[in-house]
Amino acid sequence: MTTATLPTRKDEAWRYSAVERLQGEALDDWREIKVEAGDSFREILVIADGASNPTELHRWRVTVGEGATCELFAVLASAEYARLEIEVTLNKGAHFEFGGITVGGRDTVREFVTRTIHAQAEATSNQTVRSVHWGHGTGNFLGNIDVVRDAQKTDAAQDFKGLLLEKGASVNAVPQLEIFADDVKCAHGASVGQLDETARFYMAARGLSPDVARRLLVQAFLGDALVSLADEAKREELMKVALDKVDKYL
Repeated sequence: MTTATLPTRKDEAWRYSAVERLQGEALDDWREIKVEAGDSFREILVIADGASNPTELHRWRVTVGEGATCELFAVLASAEYARLEIEVTLNKGAHFEFGGITVGGRDTVREFVTRTIHAQAEATSNQTVRSVHWGHGTGNFLGNIDVVRDAQKTDAAQDFKGLLLEKGASVNAVPQLEIFADDVKCAHGASVGQLDETARFYMAARGLSPDVARRLLVQAFLGDALVSLADEAKREELMKVALDKVDKYL
């Protein structure tokens, strides 16, 4: 795929994308990440207010060696169209952790597309994505988990939840499993909803203002995506980026 051959929404991986914003982008430009056997690797991507490009396209191809750990976290909170695409190959006993947040309104599109390949036995993976959108904003998560025939004892999970703060916004989730091994534990879940009015009423009854109650509920919702990030200071920094965007709506 080149800049001259743009994808269309007929391609599953670009099903909900703002493909019209890809003109001139280097679609074949992948970042290669290799985590050696036994090593640990962490990368954090933040696209926040002040981003200079209307289109932010990031494509990472990751190989995780035997017994190694790769942790990736991302907050997409700016750009008219922001996309992080990750392809991960896990060797024996490797672990992949991903936590992602998309927030936005207006006519923005922000999305994660992942493909996790369990290529050898005893590897584990966990993906947690949270999306909060309003206006005509769109948040997407397309996640594939592939388990090859010899990848026994695989343990893989995906969890996506979307929160719509306003009519007109949308979130889309397409979790997919393709499993050829027979001794595995794989799970995925996806849900979309609005703020819990019962919880808001409960908080208001205890003296919290509607705005504070709403913010706390959004904060708790988004926080799930960052639970596995051990660095508390970095976790708070990412949460602030996401909440600062939401605060402009609230």
